[in-house]
Amino acid sequence: MSTPNSPRGLGTPAGIDVTAAIRDALLRGEYAPRQRLVESDLCEQFGVRRGGVRVAFQQLAAEGLVEIQRNRGARVREVTLAEAVQITEARMVLEGLIAARAAERVTPAQAEVLRGIGADMAKAVADGELTAYSDLNARLHGRVRDIAGHETANRLIEQLRAQVVRHRFMLARVPGRPRASLPQHQRIIEAIAAGDPREAEAAMRAHVASVVEALRAMGEEGGPVRASRTG
Repeated sequence: MSTPNSPRGLGTPAGIDVTAAIRDALLRGEYAPRQRLVESDLCEQFGVRRGGVRVAFQQLAAEGLVEIQRNRGARVREVTLAEAVQITEARMVLEGLIAARAAERVTPAQAEVLRGIGADMAKAVADGELTAYSDLNARLHGRVRDIAGHETANRLIEQLRAQVVRHRFMLARVPGRPRASLPQHQRIIEAIAAGDPREAEAAMRAHVASVVEALRAMGEEGGPVRASRTG
């Protein structure tokens, strides 16, 4: 996943966006919280020079994904559960805006695509396919953002979601979570498809609020959460 303004990095081979490459690895969960990011290893992995990796670290630090320690280099930033809750609360407002905007702009063809994703999500829940449900979940939210076409909100949401990726992975594994979130997503889909901005915003905010509550419940049941796909 890359952002339009991601720097390609100094001293990197043509066609290699080292910032995006490291970001994608972080979002796939390939690095643990607080894990040190070794410049020489990343240079070898992505076929780039140290200058490109250092520029990438600066950009990823600005995005809240990496922290740079003086005389110790960079490491994956650990997001606490309390911070994950606050990030998700902020995302709730932006996601509501996106849903309302999508309801104002949706076409009949786009509405059918959303309904198709919703049907696939229902099948995934019925079949117990949690990974498929998670992938469809991400696809649905991405489609809604595409329909809305609000570049600033989209950029902010992606940055916020990236910071809590490990918490989302953990939340996706909570028993019963997909079955609980399915009707919430179906409500969002129908409101957008009906062209009802107020209902779409309310439905989206209610859905993200449920994510906040589920995060809080994880902390209450399991103590401090170190790491963290729903939403």
